[in-house]
Amino acid sequence: MTTQTTGSFVVAHWDENIVGDAERYPRLAHAAITNNFSGGIEAAEVACEYTLVYSTELTGAFTGMQLLRGTVDGRKGSFAVEERGWFGDDGLIHGTFEVVPDSATDDLSGLRGTGRYTVRQGESAVAYTFDYDPT
Repeated sequence: MTTQTTGSFVVAHWDENIVGDAERYPRLAHAAITNNFSGGIEAAEVACEYTLVYSTELTGAFTGMQLLRGTVDGRKGSFAVEERGWFGDDGLIHGTFEVVPDSATDDLSGLRGTGRYTVRQGESAVAYTFDYDPT
């Protein structure tokens, strides 16, 4: 049985560095980020690592991993998610994430699920939806 939960996360820290040629597009970058989740997922100081490709100054795509330690709807444990997304010249960022198989621990052991979000660039809180099988 699939359960849906919602909430938001806030980017607490963003450190981005261009990899290679910074003068031309497409451009490759690496970002180390810290997020704080609230709502159905409660997790502070979530480590996140992204690789980004800028097609233009305003458009591109990203992929990354996040390691969450906290709770999902009150169940305690840790799990990792793989994330993919894109951003366009309309100012919107679209992302999806999926629990990495066999990464969940403690009360979350066996957790499977996928999530998604869309946010306008510059907004501080990012609303997410997470559909999961609690096992």
